[in-house]
Amino acid sequence: MKDIDADYYGYRDDDDGIVIPLEKEKEREAIEAAVSQWRADKEAGMEAGMEAAEVEPEEEVSLYPVEEEEEERVLTELAIQKPFVAHVPVPTQKEIEEALIRRKKMELLEKYASESLREQSQEAKALLGFK
Repeated sequence: MKDIDADYYGYRDDDDGIVIPLEKEKEREAIEAAVSQWRADKEAGMEAGMEAAEVEPEEEVSLYPVEEEEEERVLTELAIQKPFVAHVPVPTQKEIEEALIRRKKMELLEKYASESLREQSQEAKALLGFK
């Protein structure tokens, strides 16, 4: 298994200089055959009384058919549409930072302060008129 590499699977067959010239020859033969077939079909069409200019290509079928009126209506609606406005107050960066600081202070207070100390601080805030 150690000796298995890309050569084993034939990935570098074109490096030997034999495959590429053979492929070019086959490609040239295929192109010549296709051109001769096209010329034969063209001549057969002319013999049948049709000129090459009279032959019209088939109209391309749309995969997603949309009426022109509907398409114009949608485009005008998109052009008229007003930008989206949020009617909800969005907090500023400073307000977010203050809320985070308040939450962190409360977590630290709950973690390290005793119940009696918290009650005393609540009373002091009430007497001083703070929240």
